[in-house]
Amino acid sequence: MIVIVDYGMGNLRSVEKALAKLGHSATITKDRNAIKSASGVILPGVGAFDAAISELRASNLEGTIIEEIAMGKPFLGICLGLQLLFNESEEGSLKGFGILPGKVKKFNFAPPLSSRLKVPQMGWNSIKIKKQTPYFEGVENGSMMYFVHSYYVVPEDPSIIATTTEYGSDFCSSIVKDKIFGVQFHIEKSGDLGLKVLDNFAKSCK
Repeated sequence: MIVIVDYGMGNLRSVEKALAKLGHSATITKDRNAIKSASGVILPGVGAFDAAISELRASNLEGTIIEEIAMGKPFLGICLGLQLLFNESEEGSLKGFGILPGKVKKFNFAPPLSSRLKVPQMGWNSIKIKKQTPYFEGVENGSMMYFVHSYYVVPEDPSIIATTTEYGSDFCSSIVKDKIFGVQFHIEKSGDLGLKVLDNFAKSCK
């Protein structure tokens, strides 16, 4: 059973429905024992960095998630769920999980880009596959995914970058390290190709 961590933020039902459509069992929970017994963990996220990490700590979920990742359990972070894996964010003052060295930065465009590129980035954009991984099996380079975000991750280790996307300049739009997978785009809103990525992750949990 895959668990979707409920910490009051994120498209929980959308992710659950997407998994059900693909034929995978999933449950939304904030129960630590359920997370420990799960075959895989998904951490979605829509909202502010500090509010998210505060809620995870108040619910005693942060430590459990970090422990399960350290034990090699498949993990998927979506949007804010990806950003929380890193050390810190320009969005707030609290520390993230610190599992992946690096920080989260805000899009900051100078003229003339600032008049053309809006923040947040909202809508469809293409991904450039930089690292071959089973998570992108069946997904072609240049595929379009759906984004809604003002911040993006900057990993210290470039070898974990799985895809980049151009918005003013190239930024990291997904990462892979061992069984840690994170995407900045919303796979649950990215049509058939997004569902293909989600299906690939779910199959890796079996």
